[in-house]
Amino acid sequence: MDSILTNRRERIRFLRFAVVGTIGAVIDFGSFNLLVSIFQMNAVIASIISFTAAVTSNFIWHHFWTYRDSRTKPVVQKLGQFSLVSLSGLAIRTPIFAGIEALLIPTLGALALPLSLSPTFLGHNLALATAVGVVMLWNFFVNRYWTYNDVDTPNRPSEDAAKV
Repeated sequence: MDSILTNRRERIRFLRFAVVGTIGAVIDFGSFNLLVSIFQMNAVIASIISFTAAVTSNFIWHHFWTYRDSRTKPVVQKLGQFSLVSLSGLAIRTPIFAGIEALLIPTLGALALPLSLSPTFLGHNLALATAVGVVMLWNFFVNRYWTYNDVDTPNRPSEDAAKV
């Protein structure tokens, strides 16, 4: 964590990771709400499917932008490692989502909310936002130091640093 706070390249890499994560979150929330609202899918199942769509997008963006200087490992190896990290993230995310959702929906239902959004919709999305936030930290650190451990170290200059 210290290198992210003190090293410009690592801060930029983290910011890129966050931008990609934001794109992934839009895909995640959008597909989740589509599956639940339009297709009446179970929220936990929809969460798993939307997570998978976001992970696919995130891997592509990370490969070509966030970690474009990670080229010593074969892409298939990185995809495998990224997938394992993501599946671990899903194992962390699913019980967080299910637990928070189970608490929020009845709690929000008991409140007289002045919003036109239903307690179920709010509960789903607040639970998903919480789970996404927790898993984002997990994904960044594990992917940075395992999947993409072949990127230039903070003490080695590279041509990528000059481009940023």
